[in-house]
Amino acid sequence: MAEVATSRTFSATSDQLLVVVDPVARRADGESVRIAKDVLSAGAAGAKVCLPDGPEEFARALARRGSRRPVVVGDDRALVRAVTLLHRRRELADCALSLVPVGGALSLARSLGVPMGAVAAARAVLDGTERRMDLLVDDSDGVVLGALRIPPAGGVTRAREGAEGAGRPWLRTCRSLIHTLAPARPSRAVSDPEAGPAQLRVEVDGATLVDLHQPVESVSVAPDASGTARVEVRPAAEAAPLLAQARTVTVSGAHFRYRADATVSGPVRTRTWVVREGAWGLTVPAR
Repeated sequence: MAEVATSRTFSATSDQLLVVVDPVARRADGESVRIAKDVLSAGAAGAKVCLPDGPEEFARALARRGSRRPVVVGDDRALVRAVTLLHRRRELADCALSLVPVGGALSLARSLGVPMGAVAAARAVLDGTERRMDLLVDDSDGVVLGALRIPPAGGVTRAREGAEGAGRPWLRTCRSLIHTLAPARPSRAVSDPEAGPAQLRVEVDGATLVDLHQPVESVSVAPDASGTARVEVRPAAEAAPLLAQARTVTVSGAHFRYRADATVSGPVRTRTWVVREGAWGLTVPAR
């Protein structure tokens, strides 16, 4: 992921913070949430803590932050949600976002350089440095911070069930019991890229990298250095991956799903992603 040099650092004595605690984080690890709130409240001159009950309240809290610097306490999905909201309000350019990672899905936060412990992450919020990074923005105004993959790794069904059951272990237990007791049903053939090679056209900066006549196993796109995206297409046949660097990537063909960071989207017939260089900032430990 491309990084843009910045000299912006933060002061623990003068910063005004808005600490938005994602409800999933409160259910997943209340003790880490408490520790994060205590460290931030003790270290900042003014820290306002908000405990939204759902996505709508989460969005309202960010929209009404005023001059306060937003701090999200939550997992990868909470971070992506915050960046998406700020992007759609066209407020990313002037906003340095901070994250205290709490929850189960934290691979994106780890890859971005955010400390994993609540105390270390909260201290980085107070005394860290803003790192500007590239962003992938699609034609539906969605964003990608880390990477996207077609077909989505791990499977669409499993991803959806995991999202629905997050923070509700009783729901996963009931589903497991139902699957155990219910008689097996014959599988049905479905038209889904996950079932095998997909027929997709991949275009990079207007040039065709792979066309519909050549089935592919997977496509991955991730922000890279110099304001471009790194594109990798793996053909279904035993051949070397096709690699490219581009500012604009368009995928089209049969209906397909894709995983962008922690979220599965689709099905869609076409989608275009554009690299926005240095579009968003995240607070990381000062080097």
